[in-house]
Amino acid sequence: MQQNKLGAMPIQKLIWNMSLPIIASMLVQALYNIVDSIFVSWVSEQALTAVSLAFPAQQLMISLSAGTAVGINALLGRALGAGKQDRANEVARNGLFLAVASSVVCCVLALLFSNLFFSSQTTVQSIIDQGNDYLLIVCCGSLGLFLQVTFERLLQSTGRSILSMFTQGTGAIVNIILDPICIFVLDMGVAGAALATIIGQFCGAGLAIYLNHKKNPEIHLNFRGFRPNWRLIGSIYAIGLPSVLMMAIGSVMVFLMNKILISLHEAKETAATVFGAYFKLNSLIFMPVFGLNNGVVAILAYNYGAGNRRRMVSAIKFSTLYATCIMCIGTILFHAIPDVLLKIFNASDTMLKVGVPALRIISLSFPAAAICIAISGAFQAVGKSIYSLVVSVIRQLVFLVPIALVLAYIGRDTGSHNLVWWAFPIAELSSIIVTAVCFRRMKRTVLSQVPDGAPHI
Repeated sequence: MQQNKLGAMPIQKLIWNMSLPIIASMLVQALYNIVDSIFVSWVSEQALTAVSLAFPAQQLMISLSAGTAVGINALLGRALGAGKQDRANEVARNGLFLAVASSVVCCVLALLFSNLFFSSQTTVQSIIDQGNDYLLIVCCGSLGLFLQVTFERLLQSTGRSILSMFTQGTGAIVNIILDPICIFVLDMGVAGAALATIIGQFCGAGLAIYLNHKKNPEIHLNFRGFRPNWRLIGSIYAIGLPSVLMMAIGSVMVFLMNKILISLHEAKETAATVFGAYFKLNSLIFMPVFGLNNGVVAILAYNYGAGNRRRMVSAIKFSTLYATCIMCIGTILFHAIPDVLLKIFNASDTMLKVGVPALRIISLSFPAAAICIAISGAFQAVGKSIYSLVVSVIRQLVFLVPIALVLAYIGRDTGSHNLVWWAFPIAELSSIIVTAVCFRRMKRTVLSQVPDGAPHI
């Protein structure tokens, strides 16, 4: 029945049917990230700065889990669309193996390099200490995150997006409840925020495991005699690794932007704090678009496997339109009430002075970002994630960081410290051109070669 839905339900209805549960769960996820930062800001502005500086490393971990899940999701969808049940089960088993292995890698890296990571960004010892407390707990308890994301993708791959909403929502609600208890009642500070996060993730993972066992008969998980299939793992990463790198590039960009802001911006650590607050706030806008994208990837992957070009083209067209509309709403919101948004983080006058123009300028890049995100879903679903990687590298490293560095120098010398934020809309406009070129190539080499009724696996 779920396969029939992915292959037969009208596309516009199917997009929202698949995406709304994911969007709802991701909005809850975004909300708890914001609430997390609100509670941390009540500790002190330095505590909020520490969590902001930890964001790139934390995002690397999230990138690894989500990017690997993209590969799992695409291979599962294509296998189920082509009616290959045994291959689908093998993809799921190897995906879970990767989840456990990835959490071990993140724990080891955090233990070895956490202090170096923070000391390379700031010399304020209290920020370094609080950052270490937060990051070590989050990374060493990352198994919950990896299991939750992987099992959620298993649900989404078979059309059960509504169930993944419950798992993400459960983790978020547990986190929100535990945040004030761990931070203030137990007097753990930023370490309490990290502890609440990993407990929430394990709760979400537990529910996701249960729902897969009870409600997902398309996937059969039997690990008796299991051995990793390295060829299949290679196929997962062939699709997912560009997505991992694409999101990881975002972490590198944030790290470099923090260094630029702290070294060249008049407000130094406050500018980095504003940048961190912006990333928390923009999740309210970007998460719905990413949720839409996740739902559409499953639709595209299934119909690619089933050989239905007409439904693929329709899904790409409508998802791009919907994503752009969402982002336009975000731009209006960030322009209308940036001061209100920042004050939820207990913003000081200095933080408002830096943050209000920053939010207004950066938000001009939202509509262009929407188009790139929507098209990237098509790249991922047909195994052309390398195109998404190319666009991301050009936007965030080739254009954004160098332009930001130049504008920051000019702003420091001329006293125009808001110039640095214009790097974002400039870089997004350049990415639109690159995305269009890559999509045209994919359309010619992949979409045009998909005949109706011929499965691709």
